[in-house]
Order: sequence, then structure tokens, then C-alpha cells
Amino acid sequence: MNRLKGVKCKWELSLVAFLILEIVLFGLINPRFLKVRVLLNSANDFVTVAIIALFMTLVIITGGIDISMGSVVGLSSVVMGLLWQEMGVNIWLAVLIAIVVGGICGAFNGFLVAYVGVQAMVATLGTSFLYAGISLVIIGFSGISAAEGITGFPDSFRLIGHGKIFGIPSSLIIFATLIIIAYVILHRTTYGRRVYLTGVNRKAAEFSGIKTKIIILSTHMLVGIGASVSGMYITSYLSSSRADHGATLTLSVITAVVLGGTAITGGEGSIIGTALASVIIGLMTLGLQMAGLSTQFVGIGIGLLLVISVSVKSILSGSNIFRDIKKRMKIQRA
Repeated sequence: MNRLKGVKCKWELSLVAFLILEIVLFGLINPRFLKVRVLLNSANDFVTVAIIALFMTLVIITGGIDISMGSVVGLSSVVMGLLWQEMGVNIWLAVLIAIVVGGICGAFNGFLVAYVGVQAMVATLGTSFLYAGISLVIIGFSGISAAEGITGFPDSFRLIGHGKIFGIPSSLIIFATLIIIAYVILHRTTYGRRVYLTGVNRKAAEFSGIKTKIIILSTHMLVGIGASVSGMYITSYLSSSRADHGATLTLSVITAVVLGGTAITGGEGSIIGTALASVIIGLMTLGLQMAGLSTQFVGIGIGLLLVISVSVKSILSGSNIFRDIKKRMKIQRA
């Protein structure tokens, strides 16, 4: 255990060093990158990923994964927009209902995984298509073009994505608030310890009296809520409610969690690591754009980060990823 803590500490320090190096490198390429205003506003490039990734950390620690969150982002955005524009619901009540819808989607994912016994990737791949299809169907019934989406939101709602408090962008405030919430849940509560134990050895956790099915279901529900909150932020920032808002988030979210030090085989991870990794990905996106590179190169960079982080993490921990996965599969069959 002490060795694992040491590896986690070294990994987080490595992320801090990489973040500083990244800022310096992109600053040399384009001096505008080093301006405080630019760095503060860069939160818009990672907050949508971080909101989901912070809670995805819990799911992956339990040994699962959720690849439906992008579709939940779009579904919650569409639900909120239709409730407000077509049904005349108060914008803030519509936001609350959309977040509840996201939680229900997450709970359904968790139910399939924990109680039905469907493998997490298969279950959430299926629900990803399901939620995306529902989004398109309901926006189609309303007669609104899926490409144009719903626009014209009130200024009070747009402040979520464009507001400032004491000169600090709302995106940073949302990011900091969710870091605190996720950190307390995972690292300072009995629930968080049960999440870790479920990921380390589910059978042993059950013998200890932990209701692992409820733990797994609840972590997926948290991701669903996080995805819907991300959907609200994107909708506010872009002033548009569309079904495809979360279409490109999946790779970035998983990369942020794994780059942050969470083991894809479960049982290990931290909120601070995920938060740092989210910032790294956001600044990389901004830096590549300011360097004049096409957005296509951003996907290449994120993919490389995912491959390198998994490889290096495996080396530092002295483990073999394939051996660990094989061992986990044997434990689950036992």
C-alpha cells in the first residue's frame, strides 16, 4: 500500500512538471499563450471534459467504464432546451430536470452492469446508441432541425458559460467546486473507501459486507449527473441545445482519467490526478490551436497521451497490464 501511495505521489508530481513544461513550450511557440487572460479563459477547453472525468474516476476505480456519457450530454441538452422552449418550463427547473434525466441514464447503465451482469463496455456502448437515438427522435418530433438545435436562451442562463465572479471565469469556479465535491466523496468518506475496495477485489468486498452492486450503480449515476451538468455548461457556453454536443468527449474523458493515474483495471486512482490531467489536455488543445495546427492534430495528441500514460503508469507501478486484466477476469469468474 505504501508503494502504491508513493507511485501515486510521484505520478501527480510528474503531471505538475509536465503541465509546467507544456505551458513553457507553448509559450515559446506563441507568447500570447502566457497571458493571464488567455490561461484563465482556457478553462473553457477542459471544464466540459473535467466535469465528467472527475466522476468517471470513481467508475473506473470500481473496475468499470462508461462510454455513453457523450450521448447523455446531448440528451440532457436537448431535454432542457425542449422543456424551456416548447413546453414553457422555467429555465432553471428545466436545467434541474435535465440533470435528473442524466442521473436516471447513469443509474440505468449501473443497473445493467451491477444487477443484470452485462460487461460495462458492452452495456454503455449499447446505451450510448440508445440515448443518442432518443435525443434525435424527441428533437425530430418537435419539428426543430437537429443541425440547428435550439437557441435564444435567456442571458441569466448564458452566464453559466460566460459569467465572471470577481474577474474569475465561471468555468474555473465550476471546475474548482466539482474538484472539492469529488475529492470529498472519494477520499474523505466511507463511500469512497468502499469504491476502492470494490475495485481491488469485488468478491472480498462483498464478504466484508459491502453492497458492491449499489456502489457500482451509484458511481454510474454520478457520471450521468456529471455528463448532464457538462451538457448544461456546453449549452450555455454555445447558446445552443443540440444532440451532438458530447459527440467528441469520450476519448478526452477516458484519457484524462487514465493520464491522471487511475488504473484501468480498477482499485487505484485519485481526483487530483484527474483534475491535473484535464488541465493538461485542455491546455494542449488550446496550445495546438494557437500554434496554428488543425483540430485534427488535437485528436492525435490526446490519443498519444492515452497510450503513453498507460504504458508509463504500468512501468512505474511494476505491473503488467495484460497480466492484471487476466487476473481480474479470473477473480470475477471465481
